[in-house]
Amino acid sequence: MPDAQHEASPPPTGEWDAWFEDLFRSHATALHRYFARRAAADDVQDLTAEVLTTAWRRRADVPAGAELPWLYRTAGFVLANHRRKGRPVPVAEVPDDVDDADPAHLVLADEQVRAALGALSARDRRVLLLHAWDGLGGAEIAEVLGIGRGGADAALSRARARLREAWATGGGTAPPAPGAVTGRAGGASTGTAATQTR
Repeated sequence: MPDAQHEASPPPTGEWDAWFEDLFRSHATALHRYFARRAAADDVQDLTAEVLTTAWRRRADVPAGAELPWLYRTAGFVLANHRRKGRPVPVAEVPDDVDDADPAHLVLADEQVRAALGALSARDRRVLLLHAWDGLGGAEIAEVLGIGRGGADAALSRARARLREAWATGGGTAPPAPGAVTGRAGGASTGTAATQTR
């Protein structure tokens, strides 16, 4: 009879190898796109590899069925750490929220949308882009942000309202049309507009 203090042994290495191959096949492209929208082109592959390496190293911690939100959450921290390299950050000024939407690298189809998004807080922008660019719903956004589903839905609702307000303040006559938030220059739309309702 096994000792009650010892948990079941981890799967054999072959099963972990199959798990990682499936994780890579299912999510590497989405992870690469996540970084392509937020980081310099020269850094995208290295950042993607770093997150996948972390997933392998912490494979027992990756929740089954919520792998992509876990990868996006990890990617947010990896990107924030990457951006801090070489820049002194006074401890008293470290933000509580990760800002993984660098406006310098955002390429938007419309200057008004760019201005409206730029007027938002880092958290609002992050929530909207996770929804519009990365196609995450409330449950997945909750996983990425490390909050409850209700909190994620409320954050998305508030961010949409603030985007509408920023749009109106900036002289826009209507909210951005679906597809207004795009990927890199010349890229096709990768999601719905951040203000689209459910």
